[in-house]
Amino acid sequence: MSDVSTGVLGAESSERDPYVDLIRAFSLLVVVLWHWVFTILAFTPGGPRATSPLQWTYALWPLTWVFQVMPLFFFVGGFAHLMVWRKTRARGGSWAGFVWGRLRRLLPPALILIGFWLAVGLAAILLAHNTWVIHAALLIISPLWFLGIYLILVLIAPMMIWLHERWGALILVFLVGLAAQMDILRFARDTTWAGLVNLVCIWAFCHQLGFFYRTMVDAYRRLGWMMLFSGMFTLLALTGTGLYPRSMVGVPGDNISNMGPPTLAMVGLVMLQAGLALLLRPPVLRRLESSRRWQWFNTVANNFALPVYLFHTTGMAIAIGLLYLLFGYLPPSTPDLVWWLTRPLWLLLPLLCTLPIIYLFSGRVTRKQRSRPVAPAGEDAANPEHAW
Repeated sequence: MSDVSTGVLGAESSERDPYVDLIRAFSLLVVVLWHWVFTILAFTPGGPRATSPLQWTYALWPLTWVFQVMPLFFFVGGFAHLMVWRKTRARGGSWAGFVWGRLRRLLPPALILIGFWLAVGLAAILLAHNTWVIHAALLIISPLWFLGIYLILVLIAPMMIWLHERWGALILVFLVGLAAQMDILRFARDTTWAGLVNLVCIWAFCHQLGFFYRTMVDAYRRLGWMMLFSGMFTLLALTGTGLYPRSMVGVPGDNISNMGPPTLAMVGLVMLQAGLALLLRPPVLRRLESSRRWQWFNTVANNFALPVYLFHTTGMAIAIGLLYLLFGYLPPSTPDLVWWLTRPLWLLLPLLCTLPIIYLFSGRVTRKQRSRPVAPAGEDAANPEHAW
């Protein structure tokens, strides 16, 4: 097996990878399902507070090593951006065109959503002196934190690809080393800004690792096992110190959260998840190539994953509001028997309330696209966010 730093200029195929598309959609949908099904809301006088059943059943923490999929999302996003950047350059495109192409379908609905909920919260303060609503609005838009990180990664992607093509895996070493130093400053010296640096540094590592996706795919299968076990042992070592929580999502009672801001544990997690993704690729790809049902699911999932992610908390808020207005019912604030028995409903109800919003926005986007000139052949097909 050749060194992963060799062949980065030409080894990666320029063809679209349906498995990468599936992982991107799967990652976003897992987050949506987690929020819908496993969010516990406590309705306090100061506003709603969200937690998860891990606060009561912490022994379920191993599930977060699989279902905290943001590292995996940024990993495959790195590969997608590498492919799009190379196609952009081959057509004579610029950095500005690349950035705008990545963001033009994502930012408008996201900004409208953020603006709407902030306006509702501010109106409640100004008209009714009610601060409860603004706290609820902030909770609804809180999952969109990833847009800020995504924007940064898109802005710096051409520069990071340039570094990748010249220095290969050495960039990963520097990113991990910098992330480790930031954790030391944060925990040993109580330096707050170090955690903010790692917001970029660690997600950039996940993104940069994705540049090697094609090289990893072409390597021996044991590379997937090496990554999986190296990530697992890294996580076991870090969480065994007592400093890093075992859960990869924030849980009340833990001394810190591995996600907010991200810690070095996310490096171990992306290695584990990327290794698992590499091992699962051959059988899943065979299904994607041979089964029309799998192809249909992949197409539908990629068309709807991003809009569902953008509006899923709004749909959930509408579902809760309707249940309260119509029946005076609020979900339990602890994971009792009733809470567990009603989990299937909290997959269905928010979905039913989210789909009309997606339909409205899809109609708006479709009308705008019809009024614009037709894009060059292949441009939309190369866009990972083609749903918008």
